[in-house]
Amino acid sequence: MTRFAFHIHATDGKARTGLIRMQRGDIRTPAFMPVGTAATVKAMKMDDVRSTGADIILGNTYHLMLRPGAERMARLGGLHRFSGWDRPILTDSGGYQVMSLASLRTISEDGVVFASHLDGSRHLLSPERSMEIQRLLGSDIVMAFDECPKIDQPRDVIARSMDMSMRWARRSRAAFDAGHDHAAGAALFGIQQGGLDERLRAESAGALQAIGFDGYAIGGLAVGEGQAAMFATLDFATGQLPAQAPRYLMGVGKPDDLVGAVERGVDMFDCVLPTRSGRNGQAFTWAGPVNMRNARHAEDSGPLDPRCPCPVCTRYSRAYLHHLHRTGEMLGAMLLTEHNLWFYQQVMAAMRAAISEARFAAFAADFRRDYGVKPSTSPTGGGGSPLG
Repeated sequence: MTRFAFHIHATDGKARTGLIRMQRGDIRTPAFMPVGTAATVKAMKMDDVRSTGADIILGNTYHLMLRPGAERMARLGGLHRFSGWDRPILTDSGGYQVMSLASLRTISEDGVVFASHLDGSRHLLSPERSMEIQRLLGSDIVMAFDECPKIDQPRDVIARSMDMSMRWARRSRAAFDAGHDHAAGAALFGIQQGGLDERLRAESAGALQAIGFDGYAIGGLAVGEGQAAMFATLDFATGQLPAQAPRYLMGVGKPDDLVGAVERGVDMFDCVLPTRSGRNGQAFTWAGPVNMRNARHAEDSGPLDPRCPCPVCTRYSRAYLHHLHRTGEMLGAMLLTEHNLWFYQQVMAAMRAAISEARFAAFAADFRRDYGVKPSTSPTGGGGSPLG
């Protein structure tokens, strides 16, 4: 079985559909990866996650490092056996927490020292330790360790951060390759940084390609810049990365974000939104997001989404889902999470079909019309940094 191979089956504009082949199974692209932060996709059993159409899930290096611990995970047979998921798993590097836990960490060239948000204990996360943790977890797609700077930092700060991330990428490559047995069956992705700046993104892409990775992620977006700035950056960022490798937009996003990013050449996504929203009473439908706590659903005997074939929409009414969320019943969070994950996978499947049939532009226009997206989110078609 091939360790890692990416085959593009069809393109339509910049959008493409294909297949990633790995030892634990194939991943259809464009792909959405449900987030399993702590060895679980919240409110879901793994068999049910698979039933939604997911080919791969994501695990979180930082959180699993703290609980239950990477060494313990290895003793228990690795993340796949521990969680009951036997298909590919991508693990992030911990780099996002460098930004999100800024008050609990210090950064140096060596890496990042964190004070645990759980008990205050101190941990060093370096490129070498990140690769070791991901190896102990048994990750199929390993992410290089990077720093994700806040988007509102001055250009020189973002440039210095990007340069350090590229040095960390080279160390990640060496440390990954040193894990011979694991490296023989896993893949390593590099992460492009550079904020919203086209020249910095190009420098980052060139540095990553000089090192060489199986796939390339676009990092440092979906961190508060807004959809228009994110799309403007993707207009040039995807083209700076190798066409023959998968492109992964980290931490994205809303359904209309996914459509716009696929339009710009992205192949892979992850986001907590479908699960987090499900727990908080928000459902995603082909007609746009719905707040199931709203009183207007109290006597609605119809399905959540008449276009959705998921077990929730084919069995339960909006009135029942409303009741569960208003009364705080655990089942409400479970059912909306299940529906949301089904919906996300339906959107991905619809995009794959539209690309294969050379009708992606029509699909995207119809999706935006039905979902209630303003027409200004269509591709701009050129490069150019939104910072000028």
